[in-house]
Amino acid sequence: MSSRLRQGYRALVIGATGALGQAFASALTQDPRCADVVAIGRSGNATSASRGSTAGLPPWDVRDEASVVALAAALTGPFHFVIDATGALTLDGRGPEKRLADIDAIGVANSLHVNAIGPLLLLRCLSPLLGRGERVVWAKLSARVGSIEDNHKGGWYSYRMAKAALNQGLQTAAIELARQRPLLVVAALQPGTVRSRLSEPFVGDAATPPETAVSGMLAALNGLEPHGRAHFVDHAGMPIPW
Repeated sequence: MSSRLRQGYRALVIGATGALGQAFASALTQDPRCADVVAIGRSGNATSASRGSTAGLPPWDVRDEASVVALAAALTGPFHFVIDATGALTLDGRGPEKRLADIDAIGVANSLHVNAIGPLLLLRCLSPLLGRGERVVWAKLSARVGSIEDNHKGGWYSYRMAKAALNQGLQTAAIELARQRPLLVVAALQPGTVRSRLSEPFVGDAATPPETAVSGMLAALNGLEPHGRAHFVDHAGMPIPW
């Protein structure tokens, strides 16, 4: 996917301890055009795939605004490719609700905080570290269930709501950020059903390997044009209705 980024581009992988985060870090590290990969997990430590320096990075959590601010202050830009692989389907041992009767306020609030508010804080704090005057990419893992138009089955209330809110935040931020970075590509990515700890309780092994999903998403990102708005696409690069 790096063919449209500058030679020697720098990449940042946020949430690199998850299955997809690890796969992104590994793929980017293997790209000869990528000079630097900073891959951080929730603890602030680097993963084994990281080539970048993470010495001195503080512990952080998407639910703790002060820690996100501190993380951004400890990082050095510019970055040309950022993938935010944070998010959770199951929180505090509770999976997605299937019925209205299963909803409670705390569960909905937790999902919104982890899957929508936290990623928007990351974008707020880290977007100043993006390069200027050249193609740069901010990609965030979203989900097809965040599409309001594509909702045909119902259920999964708080997760659907959180991903829809995330998508709105990305769209709004893309419009604003394009005023100073017109070559910025902002993308909400649907990775498909990927084999991970997140999906295992629901699909078992009947899922795509993370490496395959990441390869598709990187190719999809390479094909996206900056147009002052966000893209919502799947792992094959096909647009998803908002």
